[in-house]
Amino acid sequence: MAKPIRGQFVAQNRRARHDYFIDENLEAGIVLVGTEVKSLRAGRASLQDSYAGEMGGELYLFNAHIPEYTSAGRFFNHEAKRPRRLLVHRRERDRLLGSIRREGTTLVPLSIYFNPRGIAKVDLGLARGKRKVDKRQATKERDWQRDKARILRDHG
Repeated sequence: MAKPIRGQFVAQNRRARHDYFIDENLEAGIVLVGTEVKSLRAGRASLQDSYAGEMGGELYLFNAHIPEYTSAGRFFNHEAKRPRRLLVHRRERDRLLGSIRREGTTLVPLSIYFNPRGIAKVDLGLARGKRKVDKRQATKERDWQRDKARILRDHG
């Protein structure tokens, strides 16, 4: 999957990589109304506490906060936290929903961005939860990598 160049992300869920092991990434389209697209283009969105799941046999994004577009009138705006349908191929959808039902996994949105054609996409991660000891180990490893790079830069 082609990742957008740095700076094209509308929203990122930085906490997801801390709280979950990401086993697999996939790109999904998202069904939006006009004011949501305008709000995303203004760079205003939050993926904190959001997740993807099943509703009526389809894949939806829940709790993603896209604030109302201020320039639109009262009557033409959208709900900020409404469920948004995700667009994936049927086989992929069935595989993801099956793995969510069977295993202890969840679908976590990692980022929302616009692809080179200007279409809004969601980067989803098939994730397993981390325990507290796993989080501590990851922090220790990250700190060691940073210290090692600093030592090599100063003395190498």
